[in-house]
Amino acid sequence: MKWRSVEVGRVVLFSKPSLYAGKIAVIVEIIDHKRVLVDGPSEDATLAVPRHSAQLSNIALTSIVMEKVPRAIGHGPLAAKWKAQEIEKKWKGTSFAQSRDKSAKRKALTDFERFKVMRLRKQVRFEEKKALAKIRATAKA
Repeated sequence: MKWRSVEVGRVVLFSKPSLYAGKIAVIVEIIDHKRVLVDGPSEDATLAVPRHSAQLSNIALTSIVMEKVPRAIGHGPLAAKWKAQEIEKKWKGTSFAQSRDKSAKRKALTDFERFKVMRLRKQVRFEEKKALAKIRATAKA
């Protein structure tokens, strides 16, 4: 198992109790064993995270690490590296981000939409059973 270490340049995800829950940022400086300085220079204003001190208990370390990020890098140069290394695209490509989006979509479904999903799943299951029965019938003959 490969451990994710707290390091400058590591992309982090804010968890629920935080004001920035669901947003990503980069560790810019390690303050002490419980806190880090983070900055999220996203082009989208709704996803941007201002530079601030964050507790390690309120963030999740992702597998993405920005390359060649010096300690205490300024916001402008960090934003340029963020854009050049396509961090948001890498994040959206991870299975963790995709599963979060999928669960968010499922939570947003109405009762009728859940009913339609159930009906579609039943149809798929019926077609699979029909195909399996056809294969079994040809195998016996």
